[in-house]
Amino acid sequence: MEIIQQNIEKLKLKIKHAAAKSGRSPEDIHIVAVTKTIPPETIQAAVDRGIKILGENRVQEAQQKVGLVKGDISWHMIGHLQKNKVKYAVKLFSMIQSVDSYELAAEIDKRAGMLGKVMDVLIQVNIGREKTKFGAEYEEIPELIKKVSTLAHVKVRGLMAIAPFKEDPEDVRPFFRKMRELFTKIKSQELENVEMSFLSMGMTHDFHIAIEEGSNMIRIGTGIFGPRG
Repeated sequence: MEIIQQNIEKLKLKIKHAAAKSGRSPEDIHIVAVTKTIPPETIQAAVDRGIKILGENRVQEAQQKVGLVKGDISWHMIGHLQKNKVKYAVKLFSMIQSVDSYELAAEIDKRAGMLGKVMDVLIQVNIGREKTKFGAEYEEIPELIKKVSTLAHVKVRGLMAIAPFKEDPEDVRPFFRKMRELFTKIKSQELENVEMSFLSMGMTHDFHIAIEEGSNMIRIGTGIFGPRG
């Protein structure tokens, strides 16, 4: 597990440089370790080395892991969530980062209400208008957030996006910049039941650019656990 220690140290160094460029402290950046296909003992090694947020893409996989990893951690749902899996998701996760419709938010509200809890969510934006990716369209976001803000058992905590993959990460800078502008605009509206705390964007390949453009939550898989087999 020595390699995980080294990877985390390298990651934190890159975060420090990127945060400095945007005039922020590295402590402002939240690392979400993407645990898709990673076994619990390997995840535990990352947690033992300071990782506090774990991100799963699938409810089924999370069900097999959540109880097995110990520590002061929280689990985030970062993959597409189907409505029929919401009843499980609200029990497993402390945040759902992939809300992309009012219908999904309403189902989360219903299921969270049955548990007597308020579910933190991020609204997912399809910033590259890619047919292969989930997320609401950029122009729809302000109205969608206004609608979701009326739900008693859901709290909007920010935005999430997956930028299009480009060989040169510099080419995704405009997408991240556009996301920051949207984030800032919604934050300035000071909507009731909306607390714009997190701008979740940037992955192993492009997180340094995302941080420079305002991201304060990055989702890192390969950069922590190495290439998946």
